Amino acid sequence: MSADNAVGNVSVPLRNLLNSIQCMRDRVRDGESNESDGAFDLSNFWHTLNQAVKAVSQEATKLSVAFSKPPLPSQQDGEKLSEWILKSVLSLSTVYYWLPKSQGVSLRRQVRDAIVDVLEGVTQLVGVILSSPLQSLSHEQLTSTGGVWSACDSLSQLPRDNKAALLVVLCAQIGVVKDAIEEIEQALSEVQDPFSDVLDDDQEPRGNQDTYWSEKDRRVIGPCQGLMKASAACLRKLTSAVKTHGDVSTPQNVAQLDDLADITKELSPGVDDLALCLYPPMDYSGVEDNVSKLGALLKKVLEIIRCSHVCGESQLTWVQFLDGAVDHNLQKTKDLLQQDS
Repeated sequence: MSADNAVGNVSVPLRNLLNSIQCMRDRVRDGESNESDGAFDLSNFWHTLNQAVKAVSQEATKLSVAFSKPPLPSQQDGEKLSEWILKSVLSLSTVYYWLPKSQGVSLRRQVRDAIVDVLEGVTQLVGVILSSPLQSLSHEQLTSTGGVWSACDSLSQLPRDNKAALLVVLCAQIGVVKDAIEEIEQALSEVQDPFSDVLDDDQEPRGNQDTYWSEKDRRVIGPCQGLMKASAACLRKLTSAVKTHGDVSTPQNVAQLDDLADITKELSPGVDDLALCLYPPMDYSGVEDNVSKLGALLKKVLEIIRCSHVCGESQLTWVQFLDGAVDHNLQKTKDLLQQDS
């Protein structure tokens, strides 16, 4: 048999494998879980999932090693390798469907996304092998194999319940909001044009006043920063409250944690939108619009916190304080925008 025929024969099971994993990945991405009628054993789910992801990592490694140097595996060996890795990813996908929504939508989303990342990693690995089956271990194949390992490792480190899943969401939001606040503070501290760092070396400094903040602009920024900082404080305080009072023992509490995750995910885009419209030339109508949106969103977040099980008596104090701070900054911004230039 010629080398070309050997390549063609061993490519057939690999192409079939690639198509199967791609279909599986898409089904997991769009699929729904099976609802659990009785008590769900979450610890058993995690044990089984960890075993499944280890199997995927091992089979992906075997596949990569088998195609890392000549001679190529025979068609029969290629079929066996493809069968084993397909079985491992099918098992992983099946375990995902065990996890019911009653354990938390936030948790399911993070598990789903992590499994999709694993399946995408295996897809890329198989694709790389198909594109260069006779070469020695290429940089692309090495990178793809490492990508599968990394995705499998990330899956094994997922939050174990919906409370932990919410804390992951809050941590991400805190980071984005903190960055937006710091960027505005940095720009304000610079005497020069805040966009000067993006000018090309051969460009002359711009004399257009639209590239600088006026005194009124700087006054308007003050209460806008207040709203952004209130968002950051809300996220920090909520994180502490969830750590202390977050509970996943009842469906109602699990659902409340999901509500908190969904609403707080809107905070960082709201803060970003407000921050972007503060840069010169400042569009006052845009500022007013984004201030109103962020203020309304913050008040909605605070109300959902107030009505949830994570809000005890001590939490109610800061919820009320931040609610007042939102009103104060909204009114102050409105008053400043209405003043004559």
